[in-house]
Amino acid sequence: MIPRFKPDIGWAELGALTARCAGAVERFEREFARSFEASEAVAFPYGRSALWALLQALELRGAEVVMPAYTCSVVAHAISLSGNRPRFVDIRLGDYNMDLERLPATIGPGTRAIVATHLFGYPLDLGTLESIVAEAQARHGHKIWLIQDCAHAFGASWHGRPVGSSGDAALYAFNISKSMTAIFGGMLCFRDAALAQRVRQWRDRSFRRPGILKPWLRRLYLLAAKAAFFEPVYGATRWLQERTPLLDRLTRSYHLDDRIALPPDHLDRMLDVEAAVGLAQLVKYPHYIARRRAHAAFYDEQLPRKPGWVLPPLVEGATYSHYVARVPDRAGSIRDAARRGVHLGELIQYSVPALSSYAAGADACPNSLLASRCTVNVPLHPSMSERQLQQVVDALR
Repeated sequence: MIPRFKPDIGWAELGALTARCAGAVERFEREFARSFEASEAVAFPYGRSALWALLQALELRGAEVVMPAYTCSVVAHAISLSGNRPRFVDIRLGDYNMDLERLPATIGPGTRAIVATHLFGYPLDLGTLESIVAEAQARHGHKIWLIQDCAHAFGASWHGRPVGSSGDAALYAFNISKSMTAIFGGMLCFRDAALAQRVRQWRDRSFRRPGILKPWLRRLYLLAAKAAFFEPVYGATRWLQERTPLLDRLTRSYHLDDRIALPPDHLDRMLDVEAAVGLAQLVKYPHYIARRRAHAAFYDEQLPRKPGWVLPPLVEGATYSHYVARVPDRAGSIRDAARRGVHLGELIQYSVPALSSYAAGADACPNSLLASRCTVNVPLHPSMSERQLQQVVDALR
């Protein structure tokens, strides 16, 4: 079975598990900043830890932080646990990003930050976004921090401008479902070296050295992931995940979508072995982007336009972390594809303001709610062969 996503774990990554990797975190920070046109980068154990730490280092408390309604719930959780309040903006159904026409009305006198997510690798309009923020700052008379959420958008650009080069900070995450992996981990990138130093000093005071077992558990996790996503056995992996509790600790319990919490080890520092894997992936990332763009173009040309199906657009500068289609019968589409050896994923099955943890009401964000109920993730990982791409197309006819 073709997996809905698959981390590219090759000899370089396996070698990183066995090599001496002292100082790899600092090297990863330097190389990541260079690769994504930042002045400095600061590493964390998770992307959500990075966002939480950034808000703490900025000394934001009791403020409103504007974010899209349709994104990973851990963004809202990090905001809430930092002592602030998420305020939600509905999305556009064209690219699933925050609707910038609705953004100005959402920014109020209590707004101190905006998290601008570039979902599924689609870039937001940076010029419009920056103008909205500048006008809001002038209207309300205080700084509004602009945080670019690039967890799905490594290397995405708007009219040639990298999305991570806009605003005050850019946020990245590296779990095995992301466009590149460091096993786990997160990164904040900055243009302002003074702000980077402020955040780094806060991290160094507040985060702890991990226990001696954790590096070995992370190594085992990556080896297990390589085995689990091997196509001949992936059908068994999917069955174990969906029909038994055996993998819950590695899947469902990691997300806890409706529980406002961070992982138990969210205050651990990034491991050198994680950074070593990240460095191996970073070398390959231009290839990953090229492959994803080529796969998206192939699907756009070859996939049938079935009644009720809405395929995603091809957009200049997008990096296609996911190829997300809206379908009239999600459960039926997933079953039909599975019978043909293709796993269609369900990526974000909720609108954040509709979760019981937030109870902000779903009516205010109808597009987000619609997307949460009818989207599927078509496999697009860089290691897919032409034969596998054609198998997906045939399965969806």
